[in-house]
Amino acid sequence: MNAPARLTQGTERALAALWVDPAGLKGLALRARMGPARQAFETALSNLPGNTHRLHPGLSDEQLFGGLNIAASLAEGRPVREPGLVDRPGLFVLTMAERCGAPLAAKLSQILDNDGDRALILLDEGASPEELAPATLMDRLAFHIEPEESARPVRLPASADLDDARARLKDVEAPEEALSVLAALAVRFGIDSLRAPLLALRAARALAALDYERKVSEAHIREAVELIYPPRATLIPQDPAEPEPPQPENRNEPPADEHEGKGSGGEIPDEILVEAILARLPADILDRAAARQRHAAAATGTGAGDRRKSQRRGRPLPSRPGHPSMTARVDPVATLRAAAPWQSLRRRPDNAERPVIIYPSDIRIRRYEERADRLLIFAVDASGSAALARLAEAKGAVELLLAQAYARRDQVALLAFRGSEADLMLPPTRSLVQAKKRLSALPGGGGTPLSAGLACASDQAALARSKGSAPMLVLLTDGKANIMRDGQADRTGALDEACKIAERLAASGLPAIVVDTSRRPSPQAQRLADALRGRYAPLPRADAQKISRVVGQAVTV
Repeated sequence: MNAPARLTQGTERALAALWVDPAGLKGLALRARMGPARQAFETALSNLPGNTHRLHPGLSDEQLFGGLNIAASLAEGRPVREPGLVDRPGLFVLTMAERCGAPLAAKLSQILDNDGDRALILLDEGASPEELAPATLMDRLAFHIEPEESARPVRLPASADLDDARARLKDVEAPEEALSVLAALAVRFGIDSLRAPLLALRAARALAALDYERKVSEAHIREAVELIYPPRATLIPQDPAEPEPPQPENRNEPPADEHEGKGSGGEIPDEILVEAILARLPADILDRAAARQRHAAAATGTGAGDRRKSQRRGRPLPSRPGHPSMTARVDPVATLRAAAPWQSLRRRPDNAERPVIIYPSDIRIRRYEERADRLLIFAVDASGSAALARLAEAKGAVELLLAQAYARRDQVALLAFRGSEADLMLPPTRSLVQAKKRLSALPGGGGTPLSAGLACASDQAALARSKGSAPMLVLLTDGKANIMRDGQADRTGALDEACKIAERLAASGLPAIVVDTSRRPSPQAQRLADALRGRYAPLPRADAQKISRVVGQAVTV
């Protein structure tokens, strides 16, 4: 059986187990672009028994929880409530889950926690590693699946078999030691969520019910951890050192059982489970863990740049109480919805002819959300005998990032420092043609005025902020500064001066990454990265592909 078929088989089992125990497993997240695998999954989803309700990231509170029907309330003279999606039984399917904001994620999490029969399917487009579905939802959903594009159609058991398995679930028993084994496995793979072992145990019981078993077997536990643990893992466990066997004090005592102590639960060999999880771990587990950390640390932004509230343009947000002005626009529907429940109390003889009585406290203001452009400032050390190689790498990296600028709304600027000063070689742009023309004339050689380069980058970052952009510094250097800002040659003083400027940049909140281009990791470059509070990436003999990949991973989400 080839790899795509195994992944598809896992999708089939996960979907079937979710239908058997929706209250315990909560849901499934599928990360895949539109293609054969995504189409096969959605076809199988449509064949599941019961109703499905599709959600979108811009869902309003009224659509989700229900609200006042303005037209019916005005016609009948009493408040008439319109039911929301939570009032309808069935499976929730959230499309474009990577665009789901924190408010909607919190509400859906509350629904999953309080509604025992509700389950959620997240459909993540997976267009960019920078865009991830909300962690609060991913933690609650049992299965995280990334199918191969060449996966075969998903085949599920018949509806009658699924119903029978759901009826058998209450009689399925699990070994007493199963939960302790699953908890120990979670610790070994760096899974800090308490939900993971519980979800794995529920999944093992559902899989046993699908197999017409009354007791969870080792095979069911192994299949459950293969489905649930690999996407959540943040580290690869190391083999523990074997302790020396203690000398028995009394030689007349019988020797201990050779199997005693193996595994966390006695009967279930956890080392076999570890091997099963290791076989399913993604190749880029460490990169994914780092991406999740960056996403959690910057939950207010996406790959399109920082989010900013606006009252004129952008994505619509729920309206809020406020006062109309030259910049604040009134939301008529939300205003009428706020005023409708109080009409009978506000009605008096002097205002009986007025169809609707609106108080200032009823006024609701429209809100929108804009995305700030992001500016990647490349500061390249163009000094020394290796300048030509570094400049060639920087040129290639800039061209690769510019090719992705339209999709991510990024701009790129390039400055080079050499001799005694820094020059802005490429102003902020998305034009690949203009970039190639400017890059072709980039000179090299001379001293290393690192302070001048950082000062120039600081000016560009301040200018970008004044225009509403979100700047980020990418510094390519070996850190061996030898020219101060006043033109004097002093290695120690030049590095100290550069670190002071770097500390000011870090205090201003400028994210940065230092790409060490020396042949061996340089302590000067490491010190500079610490002063910038940025990421240090030692890349000896780095090419354009490697530099662009590291920068893409380090970009704040």
